[in-house]
Amino acid sequence: MAMYDTPYQRLEASYTDSPLGEDDLLVHVPEGSKSPWHHIENLDLFFSHVYNLHQKNGFTCMLIGEIFELLQFIFIVSFTTLLVSCVDYDILFANKMVNHSQSDHVKVTLPDAFLPPGVCRDRMQENGFLVCLLAIAGVFWIHRLIKFIYNICCYWEIHNFYMQALRIPMSDLPYYTWEEVQSRIVQIQKEHQICIHKKELSELDVSHRILRFKNYMVAMVNKNLLPLQHRLPLLGNTVFYTRGLKYNFQLIFFWGPGCLFQNEWSLKPEYKRSGARLELSEKLAQRILWIGLANLVLCPLVLVWQILYAFFSYTEVLRREPGSLGARCWSLYGRCYLRHFNELDHQLQARLSRAYKPASKYMNCFLSPLLAVVAKHFGFLAGSILAVLIALTVYDEDVLAVEHVLSAVTLLGIVVTICRSFIPDQHLVFCPEQLLRVILAHIHYMPDHWQRSAHRAETRGEFSQLFQYKAVFILEELLSPLLTPLVLIFCLRPKSLEIIDFFRNFTVEVVGVGDTCSFAQMDVRQHGNPAWMSAGKTEASIYQQAEDGKTELSLMHFAITNPRWQPPRECSAFLSQLRERVQRDSTMGNQKHPTGLMQPLQCSGLSIQSDPEPHSLMANMFSGVSTAGFPANTEALGSPHVSAVSEVASALHSLSPQQSCHPVQSQSGISADFRNGSFGSNVWEGPMNSGTLSEYASTEMSLHALYMHELHQQHTRMAPGRHIWHRQESDESGESSQGEGLINTTSNVPSSLSCPSPAAAVWEERLPPLSTHRLSASTDLGSVQRTSLARQPMGGWSEDVQPSRLPEPVPEEGSEDELPPQVQKV
Repeated sequence: MAMYDTPYQRLEASYTDSPLGEDDLLVHVPEGSKSPWHHIENLDLFFSHVYNLHQKNGFTCMLIGEIFELLQFIFIVSFTTLLVSCVDYDILFANKMVNHSQSDHVKVTLPDAFLPPGVCRDRMQENGFLVCLLAIAGVFWIHRLIKFIYNICCYWEIHNFYMQALRIPMSDLPYYTWEEVQSRIVQIQKEHQICIHKKELSELDVSHRILRFKNYMVAMVNKNLLPLQHRLPLLGNTVFYTRGLKYNFQLIFFWGPGCLFQNEWSLKPEYKRSGARLELSEKLAQRILWIGLANLVLCPLVLVWQILYAFFSYTEVLRREPGSLGARCWSLYGRCYLRHFNELDHQLQARLSRAYKPASKYMNCFLSPLLAVVAKHFGFLAGSILAVLIALTVYDEDVLAVEHVLSAVTLLGIVVTICRSFIPDQHLVFCPEQLLRVILAHIHYMPDHWQRSAHRAETRGEFSQLFQYKAVFILEELLSPLLTPLVLIFCLRPKSLEIIDFFRNFTVEVVGVGDTCSFAQMDVRQHGNPAWMSAGKTEASIYQQAEDGKTELSLMHFAITNPRWQPPRECSAFLSQLRERVQRDSTMGNQKHPTGLMQPLQCSGLSIQSDPEPHSLMANMFSGVSTAGFPANTEALGSPHVSAVSEVASALHSLSPQQSCHPVQSQSGISADFRNGSFGSNVWEGPMNSGTLSEYASTEMSLHALYMHELHQQHTRMAPGRHIWHRQESDESGESSQGEGLINTTSNVPSSLSCPSPAAAVWEERLPPLSTHRLSASTDLGSVQRTSLARQPMGGWSEDVQPSRLPEPVPEEGSEDELPPQVQKV
């Protein structure tokens, strides 16, 4: 073990989803009966195009969008060249008189400011830097044109696939959800044999194909492998992750020349063995150095493009809405940190969009009182001057002809708008704990030390790294050409050995899919965390465990959003235990509550709405019940020992869609019947459309995220673990404790009319009639293949290991050269 320089070990595949007897399946179809989509070689690209065409609302919308992007590039280059070489700014600014033959008092027109074509051409030829930029831009545009023509040919094939195989017309495609499209893809596998290595495709196979590289990126961010967090003088801990840096990561790892993958679905064989890890790390470090130097050479060109693109994109928005730069957006780091394994782009965007309003309210709770006083003063001064200028303009419009008056009006308006953004709303109530809990219900991930610390500036500062100002986002993108080469050369290159080990240790080959990230299998036995209800089900060391409960929450999210997916045995066991735990905690909560208190959960007489829908019942439960409504039970209502776990479990258990069944048919014509067993107490007894299913899945996942975090908090209070925010490579704070160690705790989050509870805010925004389906926890399609090397401990980190968890001896490094490539049979 001393020979290992990094904390990663080889992870053997030991689980399977394949039906019995299909381990070495190769489907043969007679030549005459083959469909046009039989045995598609590059299924990654094919499924990605199918998904992109759906997200772009059809072939026509995609085609027009691509054409406009090409024209936009031409416009930016030509318009910039015109402004640089063909405009006489002395005439435009009235510094030089125009020679008119008729009179000296002729009004200057816009064409007078343009130079003659010959003079313009001569100025362009004399500017060598401009000629170089135009040549590079021309080559780049030709490259984009060739790529556009190729994409059109590919997407036309996808268009035919939708029309003929899926039987979805392009005019109706915007009204189909991706879940319906994916369901049809899974169904036509038997007819068309898109993949010849398997008789049946699953939803997980499709997700693996589309998100193969993104799952790797999510795993590397989760394990803190990428150098995204930096400590800078004066600024402290900062996160730098831009689109340019992301592009370079993908170029180095996945698809650039000399990358780690030999094609889109297979890692190069030499990276699967540890014998040449040092040589491969040196090779990777040298490649990172060359790419960093290339970024340094191209920095001026990229910087000019970034400035021009930002200027043309945001100047008009800033003039129209000066406060738009004070708005916030989810950072690229936040999107990667908060993303589940196997979560598609539109699913992530939907979650973050639901969390946007509570996140903005939470950040607005921390406006500086001193800054608010200063903003009020300067806002008053700027507003007074602006009011006088506007009044004079109304009285006589000739005031605008005075030099710089119009500019002063514009600038004063911007100053007033900016000052108002720093003045808090007088009706704003400071309730950060409730807001942060609402945010957690949507984003699903939160560091442990944020709990009950939402009012602290440190928590606000760390959350701002996930939810940053739009102005900060633009500034980072402008600085990206300058900083990206430095990050690659000085920060990423020293991690080359860890990167090589990561891809070797956490890559498994799945039959019919190819090489995938082992974390994306969502196997709690391989990567579960005992602190997240995986105690007794996981054999992973602390270094094999996904941080922040990523494995457990991703498994739960995928199972809820794909109810027809049948998980492997260990995953089914975990989901079954979770469902049983919800029912047990709900029963305990019902026993602690008097019947008078639980009455709103059983009838709609005191509901916010007049109907007995599940969302209104849950909203009542979470928003708190007024003591005036139950005078006979004030002691129970005022008890501080009502468990937060029991509250969430009761909300899940109280979902009773049988009271309000609205059977409908899905858009695809296939009834969505989900009888696999629900986390709730009842079973859906009728079909429902995909829109209702999507909203219900989001609601159910929000509740389960809160429930899992409450259980995790109980576990950490009993056995405190390491902080996972801003983890360092040298973290030696110990390993997670085993066992559930679950105790009932009280909910310290008050509810009031001024500070609504999280669930009330979650449900009041959007919820159609809900229904339960849910997670199948019984079917296992294959036998589990276990190997003795699967549970080898990791090296390179110091652990305080208890006697009951002593690591097993690890074979010598060279012994892995004789091991066969690890194969995941699915």
